[in-house]
Amino acid sequence: RLSLVGSEMCIRDRLSGVVMKKILIFVLLIVVIGALVAIALSKKERGIEVTAEKVERGFVQQKVTGSGQIQPAVDVNVSAQVAGKIVELNAKEGDRVKKGELLVALDPRQYKAAVERSKSSLLSAKANEKKAKSDLSRAKDMQAKRLISDADFEGIEAQYESAKSMRMQAEATLEEANDALDKTKLYSTMDGIVTKLNKELGEMAIGAQFQEDVIMIVSDLSVMEALIEVDENDVINVSLGDTCEIELDAFPDTLFKGRVTEIANSAVTRGLGTQEQVTNFEITITLENPDNRFRPGMSTTVDIFTNRLDDVIKVPIQSVTVREKASLEKKESIEEGPKDEGPDPRESEMQEVVFVVEENRAIAKPVKLGISDDTHYAILSGINEEAEVITGPFKVLNKTLKNESLITIKSTK
Repeated sequence: RLSLVGSEMCIRDRLSGVVMKKILIFVLLIVVIGALVAIALSKKERGIEVTAEKVERGFVQQKVTGSGQIQPAVDVNVSAQVAGKIVELNAKEGDRVKKGELLVALDPRQYKAAVERSKSSLLSAKANEKKAKSDLSRAKDMQAKRLISDADFEGIEAQYESAKSMRMQAEATLEEANDALDKTKLYSTMDGIVTKLNKELGEMAIGAQFQEDVIMIVSDLSVMEALIEVDENDVINVSLGDTCEIELDAFPDTLFKGRVTEIANSAVTRGLGTQEQVTNFEITITLENPDNRFRPGMSTTVDIFTNRLDDVIKVPIQSVTVREKASLEKKESIEEGPKDEGPDPRESEMQEVVFVVEENRAIAKPVKLGISDDTHYAILSGINEEAEVITGPFKVLNKTLKNESLITIKSTK
């Protein structure tokens, strides 16, 4: 009996312990749920956490950015118009040359020979013309005395005209030969620097009228240009005379000034007919303060200042978002009842808005935007300069925030 009683008491103790554990677990579960509900209610009461800042009044400078290379405003290709071996080369790359200075001389021997042949042909043609002229003079006397027929006279006259023509052709041939001989010497047409040398002493220069065989390039580095490409959507904002800031990769942390001097009328298209198709326009900027260390072909990035608004209200770019127009207007009252007029077309219309802080609530203010720079939009209408606008977070501004949402401003310090 004693052992039986002891067993019953042991079982009772175990059951009591299990029940107590379950009670404790249940109580803890209630406490956790209560805490979570309290936190949720607290957050709801505090509202959505956002960052905000006061609007500013100042200037907004719109700019267009493009990249490209710098080049001389004027450069001249020195090329041969007649073929020949280079027998004299008086400049090398980097040399400074003067206008009228002899740069290149080609082998002139065959051209001198052509001049001598042309002179000989001209002498022969002049002699033939002189004889034909004398024959014509005698024929005129004989015709006056009726000693020669009209047909014979006309033949002698034709011989004279032919001899005269041959003399004129010989003169033209001589002039052409002299011109070819003169072209064996190539002179500089301006003051400048030899920026490229394509031939060496003893090489052949292939003279051509329609396809240049460039021997060297002479450039005026005192006037430099930046040739950049700008997207087709931005080029419409650029005007002649717009001021620019030019930065060269070779001169970090140094800005050079310039002005737009030329805007291309035809596009430069790459990847035509593909998904990667890009359409750009070339813009030429003349630098106002070129450095004497500039070299043609250096990479550059240019900011073109296209428009500026002074003394305007401006807000950070990230504070501007869009909402459906219908969601910004007051809804119908219950007394009026719904109007069954089909879907509201305004629900698909979007409006740029800025959320303004008013009594711990986010109030959506439709705004009219002006130009923008890298950080701010100019606001033409919609808010005043005492307003405090919500600037983030991005996800909250883009999706979560509604008109009159309860908010808590998060410190950014």
